[in-house]
Amino acid sequence: MPSKRTRATAFAPATVANVAVGFDILGFALDKIGDEITVERLNDRPKGSPIIIEEITGSEIPLPLDAKLNVATAGLLELLDDQNLHYGFRVWIKKGIPIASGMGGSAASAVGALVAANSLLDSPLSKKELLKYAMIGEALASGTGHADNIAPCLYGGLTLVRETNPLDILSIPVPKRIVCVLVHPHLRLETRKSRAALSSEITLKQHVKQSANFGAFLVGCFQENLELIALSLKDILIEPQRASLIQGFTAAKEAALKAGALGASISGSGPSVFAWVSSKETGQKVARALTDSFQSSGTYADAWISPINLEGAKLLL
Repeated sequence: MPSKRTRATAFAPATVANVAVGFDILGFALDKIGDEITVERLNDRPKGSPIIIEEITGSEIPLPLDAKLNVATAGLLELLDDQNLHYGFRVWIKKGIPIASGMGGSAASAVGALVAANSLLDSPLSKKELLKYAMIGEALASGTGHADNIAPCLYGGLTLVRETNPLDILSIPVPKRIVCVLVHPHLRLETRKSRAALSSEITLKQHVKQSANFGAFLVGCFQENLELIALSLKDILIEPQRASLIQGFTAAKEAALKAGALGASISGSGPSVFAWVSSKETGQKVARALTDSFQSSGTYADAWISPINLEGAKLLL
């Protein structure tokens, strides 16, 4: 049956990728911040592009209005072609996530547009089907099709990307007491630049140590063992290579741990920093410690204290 809806707005949450121990495979969704994408179904395909981006708000830098070049609509274009749909879409993008912040902004735009548009299809697709289209937008933004932001944004919770071809996403339980502190220093760090700083070679000793941390972190999550999470939420591979790209990071992380964080590291490709804490009260102390530390190094920062978002992207209207 034809969809009765002609217009929908979706909220797609910010996400933290890598989660210290799971480079390119772990990620979780937040509750407090995200992008809002509104999509309107058109009766006929417009001449030229089947997708018209009407407006982009909330971004501090200009973003492309060409649907092929915008992360929010690149996957949606492919969906239209694959499904042989005779109609087009009009799109409004409201950015709530800072650009190049390491908070999954490109993933949120891609997922939000697809979730909104999917509700307007005569035969809506599954989340797994939407995931592959969302990765098109992510690849456009970062140069590589990884799903560590896309998966938690779409599914919610803490997710593990076991395989990307074919996509295999696993859900990892998060202890109920866990709260995330996310701090965004007013810096911009492009994902491509952050990835370019990484070496492709690691030692066997590093691999063994990081694998042990990764495994222990997962056990800690399944057992709700916060002490084990605190012992294992440590990145010895990626964080040391990226720390120098973020002014004030090392001191800020130390301040977070002293304030009671179970662990802290770079969110995604940076410059944002996340910390896991065991209560909102501790979260307030850690957020203050992080923002004060960044400010002492000459960088203002915004902070959010959020539970783990178990729902993921959702329709608002």
